[in-house]
Amino acid sequence: MSTLVGANAKKEHQGAEIVHGEDACHHHCMELLAELGFPKGILPLKGLEECGRVRETGFVWMKLKAPFEHFFKGTNTKVSYAAEVTAYVEKKKMKKMTGVKSKQMLLWVPISEMSIDDPSGEKIYFKTPMGIGKSFPISAFEEE
Repeated sequence: MSTLVGANAKKEHQGAEIVHGEDACHHHCMELLAELGFPKGILPLKGLEECGRVRETGFVWMKLKAPFEHFFKGTNTKVSYAAEVTAYVEKKKMKKMTGVKSKQMLLWVPISEMSIDDPSGEKIYFKTPMGIGKSFPISAFEEE
């Protein structure tokens, strides 16, 4: 089983642009968010060690020194980030996300997708693997 998982990981990373180090990764992530049309504060990842992108498939990943939690004041929401966050990206959308959870009531709910579909471009929509979603103003995710 682990051989199969390792082979799939290698396949996903094939042809990747890989960046190491906290400052270089932070810069790379900010460029990616700007290119995709997301606000800079949407992924406040701390302790980045490695990040990468496969432009051909849209696959991206960010490896952190340790998992951490962040409280977004603008949405009154606590979000948990695993030691590795992955997604497939395209303009104004991140899908098949892993490693991100939002605390709703007493439960941690995985976030599988976020997108800016609003015609006015002023709201960002978050979706769970079960298809349940919620939108917030983009202004709530400007850099804090």
